[in-house]
Amino acid sequence: MKTIVTNWFIVSVMSENEHVGDVIWAIIDEDFSCRFLKGDYVCSSKIVEINNQAKSAKTNSGSVYILKGKGTKAIVDFNDFELLRAGFSPPQIKALNSVKTALPH
Repeated sequence: MKTIVTNWFIVSVMSENEHVGDVIWAIIDEDFSCRFLKGDYVCSSKIVEINNQAKSAKTNSGSVYILKGKGTKAIVDFNDFELLRAGFSPPQIKALNSVKTALPH
């Protein structure tokens, strides 16, 4: 099951100071497994292997993501992981969190 993605992030999920794992958050370019349409977002299961040479990553579920173009590393708190799964990108989550902390109590 290979899926080509763009605008991708390798997202480290953290719980307090503990690293829970890494996932891919990206936009679908092409999906050979017919699970996604071009332009959909994907938040993968936990990454188990990254091949820098092939620019690909394999996940716990056995999916292989081809990482097209330049990606970015990001950190998301475990409490915000469901936002990531719901389609919010790491920059959007960061923006939401900055608004939350800016509001008066």
